[in-house]
Amino acid sequence: MKNCIECDEKFSGREDKKFCSDGCRNAFNNKINKDSTNYMRNINNKLRKNYRILSELNVEGKTKTSRTKLIAKGFDFEFFTNILNTKTGNTYFFLYDQGYMALENEYYILVKKDT
Repeated sequence: MKNCIECDEKFSGREDKKFCSDGCRNAFNNKINKDSTNYMRNINNKLRKNYRILSELNVEGKTKTSRTKLIAKGFDFEFFTNILNTKTGNTYFFLYDQGYMALENEYYILVKKDT
C-alpha cells in the first residue's frame, strides 16, 4: 500500500502509481502549473489575448491589417513571446506561432510560423 501524494490516502496499484485517482492527479498538477503571482497571471492573460487576436485576424496564415484594427480589438504591442530578425533586415514579433511585422502607413503583415 502507498499513500497518494495529493490527499495522503492509502491506495494500491502499479508500482509507479503516485495518485489514488484522476481527481487527485489533476489537483496536484493544477497546483504545480498555476501562475504563481498576479503579475505572472496578468502577463500570461495579455499574451493569450494577443494570440487570440492574431489568430482571429490571420485565418489564412498570411494577411494584412491596420494598427487601428489591432488596437480596437485590444491588442497590446508590448507583449510578445519572441522576435525574429530576418536576413533581409525585417523584424517580426511573435506570439508563439503567430507573428506580425510593421509595414508602411500603420499597417502590419500577419504571418503564421509553420510548426
